[in-house]
Amino acid sequence: MNVLFICLGNICRSPMAEGLFLHHLKQLNVSEQFLVDSCGTGGWHSGEMADERMLRTASGNGITLTHRARQLRPEDLDVFDYLLVMDHQNLKDVLSLYPDQAHKVKLITDLSPAHKNQVIPDPYFGTMKGFEEVYELLNQVTLQVAHHIIKKHL
Repeated sequence: MNVLFICLGNICRSPMAEGLFLHHLKQLNVSEQFLVDSCGTGGWHSGEMADERMLRTASGNGITLTHRARQLRPEDLDVFDYLLVMDHQNLKDVLSLYPDQAHKVKLITDLSPAHKNQVIPDPYFGTMKGFEEVYELLNQVTLQVAHHIIKKHL
């Protein structure tokens, strides 16, 4: 199974989702059955590591983020089974680029029964508290997403 997490610039939410999802897959002993990546709808930060505040938040919770930002590419639609976006604007942006792939594009929380249709807020312009809140939310959501995909496909 191939899973791509998508946010706006690929330096806050989607790299954290990628790191947490990989962590949960490893804990569930299924990581070798997945290809996991993240990207942004925009390319402003291409090549950069995650935002320093997100790196600190991840590290403080035992998660290592090594991803370098990149922009969504057309070939991603061929590679990934799930394209999981963080908010409704990301959903709209991806669907406007690839309307024929709507069956693969989902709001990440739509695979999380406890958080259905909730957005993952962008902490970029906020305080460290926002980064910590995004971590907590994504930790719950990515675990539920992992269970959903494993149950459905493995």
